[in-house]
Amino acid sequence: MKNKPKPRVLVVEDNQANLELFLDILELGGYESLHTTEGSEAIEIAAREVPDLILLDIQLPGLDGLSVVKTLRSMPATKDIKTIALTAYAMKGDREMFLQKGFDGYISKPIAVKGFLQTLEGYLQNAE
Repeated sequence: MKNKPKPRVLVVEDNQANLELFLDILELGGYESLHTTEGSEAIEIAAREVPDLILLDIQLPGLDGLSVVKTLRSMPATKDIKTIALTAYAMKGDREMFLQKGFDGYISKPIAVKGFLQTLEGYLQNAE
């Protein structure tokens, strides 16, 4: 039986502590991870590497997460990559707004570490 390759997750987060937490959790969960702190670089990495999932902070310096997802959805190579918004300012109605803007879902920060990997698995299973 052939081993299934590890899912690859691109983490786009400008807060160093949050970035390290996401990367540590992904490693513990057996995921391969890519990362950047900048929106424009996220587009380049996504186009080149085509990860299975993108965790995308909304508030980034320069190109923000909403602009990044809009660009990703317009490119043939990246238009179907599951992309999850990460936001510290979750408000009522945010989920619908993020879905309208092209995201496949959202996770509010601070994250619930215990259920984080299960949440990611759910998004990845829906991608298959």
